[in-house]
Amino acid sequence: MFEEMPILPPDSILGLAAACRADPNPDKVDLTIGIYMDEAGLCPVFNAIKQAQRQLVDEEQSKAYLAPQGDPAFLEGLTELVVGAERLASRPGAVGAVQAPGGCGAVRLGAEVLKASGTDGKVWVSDPSWPVHVPLITSTGLALESYRYYDPQSQGVNFEGMVTDLGAARRGDIVLLHGCCHNPSGADLNPEQWQVIASMAVEQGFTPMIDLAYQGFGEGLEADVYGLRHLIDLVPEVVIAASLSKNMGLYRERTGLAIFVGPDARTAEATVSQAKAAARRIYSMPPAHGALLAGRVLADAALRADWETELAGMCGRINQLRSDFQSRLEAASGRDFSFIARENGMFSFLGLSVDQALSLRSERSLYMLDSSRINIASLNASNMDRVVDAVASVL
Repeated sequence: MFEEMPILPPDSILGLAAACRADPNPDKVDLTIGIYMDEAGLCPVFNAIKQAQRQLVDEEQSKAYLAPQGDPAFLEGLTELVVGAERLASRPGAVGAVQAPGGCGAVRLGAEVLKASGTDGKVWVSDPSWPVHVPLITSTGLALESYRYYDPQSQGVNFEGMVTDLGAARRGDIVLLHGCCHNPSGADLNPEQWQVIASMAVEQGFTPMIDLAYQGFGEGLEADVYGLRHLIDLVPEVVIAASLSKNMGLYRERTGLAIFVGPDARTAEATVSQAKAAARRIYSMPPAHGALLAGRVLADAALRADWETELAGMCGRINQLRSDFQSRLEAASGRDFSFIARENGMFSFLGLSVDQALSLRSERSLYMLDSSRINIASLNASNMDRVVDAVASVL
C-alpha cells in the first residue's frame, strides 16, 4: 500500500527550523519560527499561567472529557476579551463560541461552519498570508481567491490594491483578515482603513473572517481589536478564529476559540451546533489543559492583572527590538529601514532577495524564510550584532 507513496518535502517553516537545529555553527541564529523568545532565547511561561497551573494541579479531581463546546470559564473569558463586554451586552445571545485546538483548529472550525452554510462563494485571502491558511480552508471544499495586501516597494499595506481587489467580492464570499500583527508582513491596517473595509462588507454583502492570533502583541489588548469590533458594530455576521498561543504562551497546549457573531440567538445556536458537529468529525473532543489555565487567568482579577502586565512588557520589548534593529541596520548599511519600527507584532520582511536569504543561510548560518521574513522576537542582545552584520553584508 505504501511502497509507491511519495515522500513530501518538509514544511517551509518547520523544515528550516530543523535545518538550523542541525547546523553545527555555534553562532547560528534562527529567525524562522513564530514564537516569542525572551532575552535568554527561551519561550517563557507566564507567571500567571504558572500560578494557575499550580492551582489546577492541587484542585483537579478528574480527567474526564470537557464538554464538546469547551470549558465555560474559557469560553466566557476569551469571548469577552475579543468581542468586548459592551458588544456582548448589546447583542444578547447572538454570539456563540466553540473551543478549538489552537488557532489552526479555530480557523478550520470557522471554515467548516461557513461551508455548512451552503455558500458557493470564495474565501479571499491576503497576498501574502500565513501559508497554513490555504490547507485549513481548502480542506473543507471552499475555494480561494487572493487580494493584494503587502507592497514590497513601500514596505507597507497596499491599501489601494486591496480595495480594488476586494471590490469584486460579492454576497456569499468570505474575506479573511488578520486582526492585528499581520503574519508574515507585520503591516497592519489603520483605523481609517478598517472603516473602509467594514463599509465595503456592508455594501457588498461579504462576510468577514478574522484570524486573531496576536491580540496584545501590537498596540495593546484593546487597540489590537479595534478593526474586529468595528466590523461587529456594522456587519451582521462575523467569524473569528482566536488563539492564546502567543499572548498567553500556550503554544503546546493548543488553546483556541472559534467565535460566531450573528444577528440573533437562533443563528448563534445554529453556528455552534455546526461547529460542534465538525469538531466531532475531525478530532472529537477539545483539549483541556490550556483552556482550564486560560479560563482561570481570565476569571481571576489578580491573575489577569499579572498576565496583562507581563504581556504589556513583552509587547514593549518587541517594539524596542524593532527600534534597535532599525537603527543598527541603518548605521551598518546606510539604507532606510524605518518600516521595521512602523510594523506591529513579531514579523517583518527585510526586503532581501531569495538569493540573499539563501546566502545568509549557507554562509552565515542566519536562518530566515526565502521571502526574508524574520521573527523580530528572536533577536536579543547576544545575537543582534551578528544578525545586523550578516544582513548588511549582502546588501
